[in-house]
Amino acid sequence: MKKRREDGWTFMETIIVIAIVLILTTTVGFTAIKNIGKARVVSAKTQIDSFVIALESFYIDCGKYPTQEQGLEALVVKPSDDFLSSKWNGPYLYKDIPMDPWGNPYEYVVPGYNEQPYSIRSFGADGYEGGQKDDEDITSWQ
Repeated sequence: MKKRREDGWTFMETIIVIAIVLILTTTVGFTAIKNIGKARVVSAKTQIDSFVIALESFYIDCGKYPTQEQGLEALVVKPSDDFLSSKWNGPYLYKDIPMDPWGNPYEYVVPGYNEQPYSIRSFGADGYEGGQKDDEDITSWQ
């Protein structure tokens, strides 16, 4: 005959296993949340780098960069400017211009900051100029 103690887990053993699983899940969750901010910054830098490459290709074909009014959309949609539309050989990006990782549009300025022909900027998590850590601006000129 089997003893009653060998039939299965006790209530206390089940509670201990559930507690261990919750502790491990919480630890993994906090670690993942901590890295989301870093992943968004890296994503914004990568997107800005892809815009820079596309803008340089645009410049090679058209002889000038898109105006501020045309914006980054000129990399995807042929500009209505007769001069540019005859030389435009795009699209220079395979997808529409994305929002930054925080859901805000990228800023495209012509002429750019620091005597650059153009500048591209994400305002970071807060959506405003300046800031520190996750709120820090991500730019094409730094």
